[in-house]
Amino acid sequence: MVHLPLESAFAPPHDTPMAPLRGPHSLARTLAAAYALLVAYACLHPLSGWQSSGLPMFDFLFEPWPKYLRIEDLIVNILGFVPLGFVAVPALGDRFGTLGRLLVATLLGAALSLSVETAQNFLPSRVSSNVDLGCNALGSFIGAIVGTLWGKAAFDQGGWLQRWRAQRIIPGRTGDAGLVLAGLWLLTQALPETILFASGDLRGLLGVPTPLPFAPDRFIRIEAAMVASGLIAAGLLLRCMLKAGGSGPIALLLALGLAIKSLVTTVFLVPGAPDVWLTPGTRHGLLAGGLMLALALGLPRIHQHALAGMALLVATALANLIPENPYLLADQRLLGHGNFLNFHGLTQLAATLWPFLALGYLSALGLWRGEHLRAP
Repeated sequence: MVHLPLESAFAPPHDTPMAPLRGPHSLARTLAAAYALLVAYACLHPLSGWQSSGLPMFDFLFEPWPKYLRIEDLIVNILGFVPLGFVAVPALGDRFGTLGRLLVATLLGAALSLSVETAQNFLPSRVSSNVDLGCNALGSFIGAIVGTLWGKAAFDQGGWLQRWRAQRIIPGRTGDAGLVLAGLWLLTQALPETILFASGDLRGLLGVPTPLPFAPDRFIRIEAAMVASGLIAAGLLLRCMLKAGGSGPIALLLALGLAIKSLVTTVFLVPGAPDVWLTPGTRHGLLAGGLMLALALGLPRIHQHALAGMALLVATALANLIPENPYLLADQRLLGHGNFLNFHGLTQLAATLWPFLALGYLSALGLWRGEHLRAP
């Protein structure tokens, strides 16, 4: 039996041509598609109990102005579609002209909103609303205006975002998918009732009970190990999609994750106390994980790739073993109301699936860009 070095397992065949570089609008298209899918899932969560209401499908379009309306819901419905309109304009490229891109981006957002509002007719927990449709269309229009003014400066060839992406991130679909995956990781930190950097908990989805009873000392040890492995996994995953060295983007990603966790903590757990999540176990995990990540960043790329996969597996296993924390309870009444329900369902899905998507991405990265991982 012939034994090949580990690097050769990740290297593409020598006679395989390299994929051509993609156009400057590919990142905007990827972001627009990903954001549209997230919005659709959030609006249709929990995706269960489908049944016909017996009413005409588009009857909600002609409903009168509702008697009771929350200004917060109007604002959220508008703001939720602003990013979609913004990225849709550069995603359309040079087609349709300036005014045409503005109109098409607005119509695409309105069409997505009309689709999900119509589908909500078949969900007992949802209410189709022409007011929501109007707010979503307005948000798409506002985003399209912003995208028309500044989207080209960010996404077009020579734009600041496109330059940063070309300089820092590996090219092609693997680079675009990696950026989306990093964004999803940030979304997982917006789940208020979970431990910092925790993801991949399948117990609720599968109806499996927690295998270990709560004991303070054991909980702190598992929590520290889970936070440390989650930190290492996120940091090394981003390192694997970067072209060159440098810890700046990694530090920025982790800092944004901590900031998001602090924000949702003060909103859903204890107002005015954004550091409630910083428990003794989390503190030990951050210190240990930060030190190990710093050491791992000095290793060869191929070893960082392997360590990222191992850290993901460890963090996911611990997330399914750790007992429920009786002291970390979110305001379920608030989470179950209106748009909070949409957002909470979306963050739950992201937190459940993220490590498995990340493992698939690492496998694809090794198969398709093995020459990148062999670089020093």
